[in-house]
Amino acid sequence: MSKLYDDLMTGFNEILEAQKTGKTMKSTTIIIPDVKKYNNMEIRKIRAKTGMTQAVFASYMGVSKKTVEAWERGVNHPTGPACRLLSILDTGEIIKIS
Repeated sequence: MSKLYDDLMTGFNEILEAQKTGKTMKSTTIIIPDVKKYNNMEIRKIRAKTGMTQAVFASYMGVSKKTVEAWERGVNHPTGPACRLLSILDTGEIIKIS
């Protein structure tokens, strides 16, 4: 079988054993923040903070330079994955683990 299958089966067997014996298992909580919507001024501020030109910023974001220009003028707005990347650039935080 695959390593993934083996890892899953090991985990399931550990859970079953813990349930049978009453043993407490360690758990990890991953908190993924909601995707924030960014306005043109916030985008411009984030780009300035990174020190990137519009062309470099566009390359990092996986969009065209014209798209970044439109975002910064407020003509268009980033969505989904682009907003997540902006959030990572803005806060430096990907996920929270507790």
